[in-house]
Amino acid sequence: MITISLCMIVKNEEETLERCLQSVRDIVDEIVIVDTGSTDRTKELASKWTLNVYDFEWIHDFAAARNFSYTKATMDYILWLDADDILLPEDCEKLSKLKKSLSSEIDAVSMPYHCDFDDNGNVTLTVRRFRLVKRLNNYQWEGAVHEDLVIRNGCFYDSDIVVMHRKNYKTADPDRNIKIYEKLIRDGNKLTARDSLHFAMELHQHRLFQEAVKYYLKFLNFDNLSNENRIFACSKLADCYYHLGNRKKEREYTFKTFEYDIPRPEACCRLGYYFIENKQFSQAIFWYKTAIESQENSSWNIQNTASRTWIPHMQLGLCYFQIGEYELSYHHNKIAHYYRPDDEGISQNMQLLEDLKNRNLNDS
Repeated sequence: MITISLCMIVKNEEETLERCLQSVRDIVDEIVIVDTGSTDRTKELASKWTLNVYDFEWIHDFAAARNFSYTKATMDYILWLDADDILLPEDCEKLSKLKKSLSSEIDAVSMPYHCDFDDNGNVTLTVRRFRLVKRLNNYQWEGAVHEDLVIRNGCFYDSDIVVMHRKNYKTADPDRNIKIYEKLIRDGNKLTARDSLHFAMELHQHRLFQEAVKYYLKFLNFDNLSNENRIFACSKLADCYYHLGNRKKEREYTFKTFEYDIPRPEACCRLGYYFIENKQFSQAIFWYKTAIESQENSSWNIQNTASRTWIPHMQLGLCYFQIGEYELSYHHNKIAHYYRPDDEGISQNMQLLEDLKNRNLNDS
Protein backbone atom coordinates (compact mmCIF):
# COMPACT_ATOMS: atom_id res chain seq x y z
CA MET A 1 0.00 0.00 0.00
CA ILE A 2 1.29 3.45 -0.89
CA THR A 3 1.57 6.36 1.54
CA ILE A 4 0.23 9.84 0.80
CA SER A 5 1.30 13.37 1.78
CA LEU A 6 -1.43 15.99 1.46
CA CYS A 7 0.19 19.29 0.43
CA MET A 8 -1.78 22.55 0.60
CA ILE A 9 -1.07 26.25 0.26
CA VAL A 10 -3.44 28.51 2.19
CA LYS A 11 -4.19 32.09 3.09
CA ASN A 12 -7.10 33.26 5.25
CA GLU A 13 -8.98 29.98 4.94
CA GLU A 14 -10.40 29.67 8.45
CA GLU A 15 -13.90 29.16 7.00
CA THR A 16 -13.00 26.19 4.80
CA LEU A 17 -9.72 24.57 5.85
CA GLU A 18 -11.07 22.15 8.45
CA ARG A 19 -13.91 21.09 6.16
CA CYS A 20 -11.32 20.08 3.57
CA LEU A 21 -9.07 18.28 6.04
CA GLN A 22 -12.00 16.49 7.62
CA SER A 23 -12.98 15.06 4.24
CA VAL A 24 -9.63 13.27 3.72
CA ARG A 25 -8.34 12.79 7.27
CA ASP A 26 -8.64 9.00 7.22
CA ILE A 27 -6.79 8.58 3.92
CA VAL A 28 -3.67 10.72 4.01
CA ASP A 29 -0.60 9.77 6.06
CA GLU A 30 0.87 13.26 6.31
CA ILE A 31 -0.46 16.79 6.09
CA VAL A 32 1.76 19.66 4.92
CA ILE A 33 0.27 23.15 5.07
CA VAL A 34 2.11 26.18 3.70
CA ASP A 35 0.69 29.54 4.74
CA THR A 36 1.31 32.51 2.46
CA GLY A 37 0.36 35.28 4.87
CA SER A 38 -2.89 34.60 6.71
CA THR A 39 -4.24 37.27 9.04
CA ASP A 40 -7.08 35.15 10.44
CA ARG A 41 -7.05 31.88 12.44
CA THR A 42 -5.90 29.70 9.52
CA LYS A 43 -2.50 28.81 10.98
CA GLU A 44 -3.98 28.14 14.41
CA LEU A 45 -6.52 25.75 12.92
CA ALA A 46 -3.89 24.10 10.71
CA SER A 47 -1.74 23.42 13.77
CA LYS A 48 -4.56 21.36 15.26
CA TRP A 49 -4.23 18.95 12.34
CA THR A 50 -0.49 18.78 11.73
CA LEU A 51 2.90 19.89 13.04
CA ASN A 52 3.96 20.50 9.42
CA VAL A 53 2.82 24.11 9.11
CA TYR A 54 5.25 26.37 7.24
CA ASP A 55 5.38 30.03 6.29
CA PHE A 56 6.14 31.10 2.75
CA GLU A 57 6.70 34.75 1.94
CA TRP A 58 4.19 35.67 -0.74
CA ILE A 59 5.95 36.64 -3.98
CA HIS A 60 2.82 36.76 -6.19
CA ASP A 61 3.60 33.29 -7.56
CA PHE A 62 1.33 30.34 -6.79
CA ALA A 63 3.62 27.84 -8.51
CA ALA A 64 6.53 28.84 -6.27
CA ALA A 65 4.41 28.30 -3.17
CA ARG A 66 3.20 24.89 -4.36
CA ASN A 67 6.72 23.78 -5.27
CA PHE A 68 7.85 24.78 -1.77
CA SER A 69 5.07 22.71 -0.23
CA TYR A 70 6.16 19.68 -2.24
CA THR A 71 9.70 19.92 -0.80
CA LYS A 72 8.24 19.29 2.67
CA ALA A 73 6.49 16.03 1.75
CA THR A 74 8.02 12.72 2.83
CA MET A 75 5.53 10.04 1.73
CA ASP A 76 5.44 7.97 -1.48
CA TYR A 77 2.88 10.13 -3.27
CA ILE A 78 1.70 13.72 -2.98
CA LEU A 79 -1.98 14.71 -3.10
CA TRP A 80 -2.78 18.40 -3.53
CA LEU A 81 -6.01 20.15 -2.64
CA ASP A 82 -7.11 23.73 -2.10
CA ALA A 83 -8.75 24.68 1.17
CA ASP A 84 -12.12 25.09 -0.53
CA ASP A 85 -11.98 21.61 -2.07
CA ILE A 86 -13.53 18.48 -0.58
CA LEU A 87 -13.97 14.82 -1.36
CA LEU A 88 -17.43 13.40 -0.78
CA PRO A 89 -17.64 10.11 1.19
CA GLU A 90 -18.06 7.97 -1.93
CA ASP A 91 -14.95 9.51 -3.47
CA CYS A 92 -12.99 9.08 -0.24
CA GLU A 93 -13.87 5.40 -0.40
CA LYS A 94 -12.60 5.22 -3.97
CA LEU A 95 -9.37 6.96 -2.98
CA SER A 96 -8.94 4.58 -0.06
CA LYS A 97 -9.27 1.58 -2.38
CA LEU A 98 -6.86 3.17 -4.86
CA LYS A 99 -4.35 3.72 -2.08
CA LYS A 100 -4.38 0.00 -1.32
CA SER A 101 -4.17 -1.16 -4.92
CA LEU A 102 -2.12 1.45 -6.81
CA SER A 103 0.85 -0.01 -8.65
CA SER A 104 4.21 1.60 -7.87
CA GLU A 105 4.64 1.91 -11.64
CA ILE A 106 2.01 4.65 -11.74
CA ASP A 107 3.62 8.09 -11.70
CA ALA A 108 0.53 10.29 -11.64
CA VAL A 109 -3.21 9.91 -11.08
CA SER A 110 -5.74 12.35 -12.54
CA MET A 111 -9.15 13.10 -11.07
CA PRO A 112 -12.19 15.00 -12.39
CA TYR A 113 -12.59 18.42 -10.78
CA HIS A 114 -16.13 19.70 -10.40
CA CYS A 115 -15.30 23.37 -10.19
CA ASP A 116 -18.56 25.20 -10.81
CA PHE A 117 -22.23 24.61 -9.99
CA ASP A 118 -25.56 26.25 -10.70
CA ASP A 119 -27.92 27.41 -7.96
CA ASN A 120 -29.57 23.98 -7.96
CA GLY A 121 -26.31 22.20 -7.24
CA ASN A 122 -25.88 20.82 -10.76
CA VAL A 123 -22.30 20.60 -11.95
CA THR A 124 -21.79 23.13 -14.75
CA LEU A 125 -18.04 22.89 -15.29
CA THR A 126 -15.70 19.91 -15.01
CA VAL A 127 -12.00 19.63 -15.80
CA ARG A 128 -9.56 16.80 -15.22
CA ARG A 129 -6.34 17.47 -13.32
CA PHE A 130 -3.42 15.46 -12.03
CA ARG A 131 -3.93 15.23 -8.26
CA LEU A 132 -1.74 12.40 -6.96
CA VAL A 133 1.88 12.20 -8.06
CA LYS A 134 4.94 10.17 -7.13
CA ARG A 135 7.09 12.34 -4.86
CA LEU A 136 10.47 11.11 -6.10
CA ASN A 137 9.65 12.21 -9.66
CA ASN A 138 9.97 15.81 -8.49
CA TYR A 139 7.21 17.14 -10.76
CA GLN A 140 7.14 20.95 -10.79
CA TRP A 141 4.43 23.56 -10.89
CA GLU A 142 4.54 26.39 -13.44
CA GLY A 143 2.58 29.63 -13.69
CA ALA A 144 2.26 32.55 -11.29
CA VAL A 145 -1.53 32.31 -11.48
CA HIS A 146 -3.74 29.37 -12.46
CA GLU A 147 -0.65 27.28 -11.95
CA ASP A 148 -0.28 23.91 -13.60
CA LEU A 149 1.53 20.77 -12.49
CA VAL A 150 3.73 19.93 -15.48
CA ILE A 151 3.79 16.20 -16.21
CA ARG A 152 5.07 15.24 -19.63
CA ASN A 153 6.45 11.74 -19.11
CA GLY A 154 5.53 8.73 -17.05
CA CYS A 155 2.83 6.14 -16.49
CA PHE A 156 -0.54 7.76 -15.82
CA TYR A 157 -3.91 6.61 -14.52
CA ASP A 158 -7.20 8.47 -15.09
CA SER A 159 -9.38 7.77 -12.06
CA ASP A 160 -13.07 8.53 -11.44
CA ILE A 161 -12.36 10.03 -8.00
CA VAL A 162 -14.06 13.43 -8.00
CA VAL A 163 -12.73 16.51 -6.22
CA MET A 164 -15.44 19.07 -5.46
CA HIS A 165 -14.74 22.81 -5.39
CA ARG A 166 -16.78 24.59 -2.72
CA LYS A 167 -15.57 28.17 -3.02
CA ASN A 168 -15.87 30.47 -0.04
CA TYR A 169 -17.07 33.70 -1.64
CA LYS A 170 -16.99 35.56 1.69
CA THR A 171 -13.20 35.62 1.91
CA ALA A 172 -12.23 35.32 -1.75
CA ASP A 173 -10.61 38.38 -3.31
CA PRO A 174 -12.19 38.65 -6.77
CA ASP A 175 -9.39 40.93 -7.99
CA ARG A 176 -6.44 38.86 -6.70
CA ASN A 177 -5.56 37.06 -9.92
CA ILE A 178 -6.05 39.98 -12.25
CA LYS A 179 -3.77 42.09 -10.04
CA ILE A 180 -1.03 39.46 -10.26
CA TYR A 181 -1.22 39.43 -14.07
CA GLU A 182 -1.16 43.22 -14.20
CA LYS A 183 1.95 43.22 -11.98
CA LEU A 184 3.64 40.66 -14.24
CA ILE A 185 3.01 42.93 -17.23
CA ARG A 186 4.18 46.08 -15.39
CA ASP A 187 7.37 44.28 -14.39
CA GLY A 188 8.12 43.54 -18.04
CA ASN A 189 7.35 39.84 -17.99
CA LYS A 190 6.29 38.31 -21.29
CA LEU A 191 3.06 36.36 -20.91
CA THR A 192 3.15 32.74 -22.01
CA ALA A 193 0.32 31.20 -23.98
CA ARG A 194 -1.17 29.85 -20.76
CA ASP A 195 -0.82 33.25 -19.06
CA SER A 196 -2.47 35.01 -22.01
CA LEU A 197 -5.44 32.64 -21.93
CA HIS A 198 -5.98 32.89 -18.20
CA PHE A 199 -5.51 36.66 -18.14
CA ALA A 200 -8.15 36.88 -20.88
CA MET A 201 -10.45 34.74 -18.75
CA GLU A 202 -9.91 36.99 -15.73
CA LEU A 203 -10.69 40.07 -17.82
CA HIS A 204 -13.73 38.29 -19.23
CA GLN A 205 -14.98 37.47 -15.74
CA HIS A 206 -14.55 41.12 -14.77
CA ARG A 207 -16.66 42.06 -17.81
CA LEU A 208 -13.73 43.89 -19.41
CA PHE A 209 -14.72 42.37 -22.72
CA GLN A 210 -12.67 44.52 -25.10
CA GLU A 211 -9.46 43.81 -23.16
CA ALA A 212 -10.41 40.14 -22.92
CA VAL A 213 -10.75 39.96 -26.73
CA LYS A 214 -7.23 41.37 -27.05
CA TYR A 215 -5.70 38.61 -24.93
CA TYR A 216 -7.80 35.78 -26.38
CA LEU A 217 -6.52 36.84 -29.82
CA LYS A 218 -2.95 36.98 -28.48
CA PHE A 219 -3.41 33.44 -27.21
CA LEU A 220 -4.66 32.21 -30.58
CA ASN A 221 -1.52 33.60 -32.22
CA PHE A 222 0.70 31.18 -30.30
CA ASP A 223 2.01 28.15 -32.17
CA ASN A 224 1.38 24.51 -31.25
CA LEU A 225 -1.96 25.07 -29.55
CA SER A 226 -4.20 22.05 -29.22
CA ASN A 227 -7.49 22.07 -31.11
CA GLU A 228 -9.26 21.91 -27.76
CA ASN A 229 -7.59 25.12 -26.60
CA ARG A 230 -8.47 26.82 -29.88
CA ILE A 231 -12.11 25.76 -29.51
CA PHE A 232 -12.19 27.07 -25.96
CA ALA A 233 -10.69 30.45 -26.89
CA CYS A 234 -12.98 30.89 -29.91
CA SER A 235 -16.00 30.08 -27.76
CA LYS A 236 -14.92 32.69 -25.23
CA LEU A 237 -14.36 35.23 -28.01
CA ALA A 238 -17.88 34.59 -29.27
CA ASP A 239 -19.23 35.35 -25.80
CA CYS A 240 -17.20 38.56 -25.53
CA TYR A 241 -18.45 39.76 -28.91
CA TYR A 242 -22.03 38.96 -27.85
CA HIS A 243 -21.66 41.23 -24.83
CA LEU A 244 -20.00 43.89 -26.97
CA GLY A 245 -22.99 43.82 -29.31
CA ASN A 246 -21.01 42.57 -32.31
CA ARG A 247 -23.25 39.69 -33.34
CA LYS A 248 -21.46 39.15 -36.66
CA LYS A 249 -18.16 38.49 -34.86
CA GLU A 250 -19.99 36.35 -32.33
CA ARG A 251 -21.22 34.05 -35.10
CA GLU A 252 -17.83 34.14 -36.84
CA TYR A 253 -16.02 32.73 -33.82
CA THR A 254 -18.85 30.31 -33.03
CA PHE A 255 -18.54 28.79 -36.49
CA LYS A 256 -14.75 28.91 -36.27
CA THR A 257 -14.91 26.28 -33.52
CA PHE A 258 -16.23 23.88 -36.19
CA GLU A 259 -12.88 24.09 -37.99
CA TYR A 260 -11.23 22.16 -35.17
CA ASP A 261 -13.79 19.49 -34.26
CA ILE A 262 -17.45 18.53 -34.41
CA PRO A 263 -19.87 21.13 -32.98
CA ARG A 264 -19.67 21.42 -29.23
CA PRO A 265 -22.84 21.92 -27.16
CA GLU A 266 -21.85 25.47 -26.14
CA ALA A 267 -21.66 26.51 -29.80
CA CYS A 268 -24.92 24.73 -30.60
CA CYS A 269 -26.73 26.56 -27.79
CA ARG A 270 -25.30 29.89 -28.93
CA LEU A 271 -26.57 29.29 -32.47
CA GLY A 272 -29.91 28.11 -31.12
CA TYR A 273 -30.31 31.36 -29.21
CA TYR A 274 -29.44 33.38 -32.31
CA PHE A 275 -32.23 31.67 -34.25
CA ILE A 276 -34.71 32.13 -31.38
CA GLU A 277 -33.96 35.86 -31.45
CA ASN A 278 -34.82 35.84 -35.14
CA LYS A 279 -37.95 33.74 -34.54
CA GLN A 280 -36.53 30.93 -36.70
CA PHE A 281 -37.70 28.22 -34.37
CA SER A 282 -37.13 25.22 -36.64
CA GLN A 283 -33.46 26.15 -36.99
CA ALA A 284 -33.20 26.76 -33.26
CA ILE A 285 -34.71 23.33 -32.56
CA PHE A 286 -32.08 21.71 -34.80
CA TRP A 287 -29.20 23.26 -32.89
CA TYR A 288 -30.60 22.59 -29.42
CA LYS A 289 -31.23 18.95 -30.36
CA THR A 290 -27.67 18.76 -31.62
CA ALA A 291 -26.44 20.10 -28.28
CA ILE A 292 -28.32 17.38 -26.39
CA GLU A 293 -27.16 14.63 -28.72
CA SER A 294 -23.51 15.70 -28.75
CA GLN A 295 -21.11 13.11 -27.42
CA GLU A 296 -19.03 13.99 -24.37
CA ASN A 297 -15.55 14.74 -25.64
CA SER A 298 -12.31 13.61 -24.03
CA SER A 299 -12.45 13.60 -20.24
CA TRP A 300 -9.40 15.87 -20.31
CA ASN A 301 -11.38 18.61 -22.02
CA ILE A 302 -13.48 21.19 -20.18
CA GLN A 303 -17.02 19.87 -19.84
CA ASN A 304 -19.80 22.47 -19.81
CA THR A 305 -22.58 20.22 -18.57
CA ALA A 306 -25.36 22.82 -18.62
CA SER A 307 -25.05 23.21 -22.40
CA ARG A 308 -26.03 19.61 -23.00
CA THR A 309 -28.62 19.25 -20.24
CA TRP A 310 -31.06 21.77 -18.85
CA ILE A 311 -30.28 24.76 -21.12
CA PRO A 312 -31.15 23.10 -24.47
CA HIS A 313 -34.17 21.31 -22.95
CA MET A 314 -35.51 24.57 -21.51
CA GLN A 315 -35.00 26.33 -24.84
CA LEU A 316 -36.61 23.48 -26.78
CA GLY A 317 -39.59 23.91 -24.48
CA LEU A 318 -39.79 27.53 -25.61
CA CYS A 319 -39.36 26.69 -29.29
CA TYR A 320 -42.03 24.00 -29.33
CA PHE A 321 -44.40 26.29 -27.43
CA GLN A 322 -43.92 28.98 -30.07
CA ILE A 323 -44.88 26.62 -32.88
CA GLY A 324 -47.83 25.15 -30.97
CA GLU A 325 -46.30 21.75 -30.16
CA TYR A 326 -47.41 21.78 -26.54
CA GLU A 327 -46.80 18.11 -25.78
CA LEU A 328 -43.20 18.38 -26.90
CA SER A 329 -42.84 21.67 -25.05
CA TYR A 330 -44.07 20.02 -21.85
CA HIS A 331 -41.72 17.06 -22.40
CA HIS A 332 -38.62 19.24 -22.62
CA ASN A 333 -39.67 21.52 -19.76
CA LYS A 334 -40.13 18.42 -17.62
CA ILE A 335 -36.58 17.29 -18.36
CA ALA A 336 -35.25 20.78 -17.62
CA HIS A 337 -37.23 20.72 -14.37
CA TYR A 338 -35.46 17.50 -13.38
CA TYR A 339 -32.16 19.37 -13.42
CA ARG A 340 -33.55 22.56 -11.90
CA PRO A 341 -36.44 21.62 -9.60
CA ASP A 342 -36.43 25.02 -7.86
CA ASP A 343 -36.53 27.07 -11.05
CA GLU A 344 -39.80 29.04 -10.80
CA GLY A 345 -39.80 29.91 -14.49
CA ILE A 346 -39.69 26.27 -15.57
CA SER A 347 -42.36 25.35 -12.99
CA GLN A 348 -44.62 28.11 -14.31
CA ASN A 349 -44.07 26.90 -17.88
CA MET A 350 -45.11 23.38 -16.92
CA GLN A 351 -48.23 24.65 -15.16
CA LEU A 352 -49.18 26.75 -18.19
CA LEU A 353 -48.69 23.77 -20.50
CA GLU A 354 -50.73 21.48 -18.24
CA ASP A 355 -53.55 24.06 -18.31
CA LEU A 356 -53.35 24.21 -22.11
CA LYS A 357 -53.42 20.42 -22.41
CA ASN A 358 -56.42 20.16 -20.09
CA ARG A 359 -58.23 22.93 -21.96
CA ASN A 360 -57.63 21.13 -25.26
CA LEU A 361 -58.96 17.89 -23.79
CA ASN A 362 -62.10 19.63 -22.55
CA ASP A 363 -62.63 21.31 -25.91
CA SER A 364 -62.40 17.98 -27.71
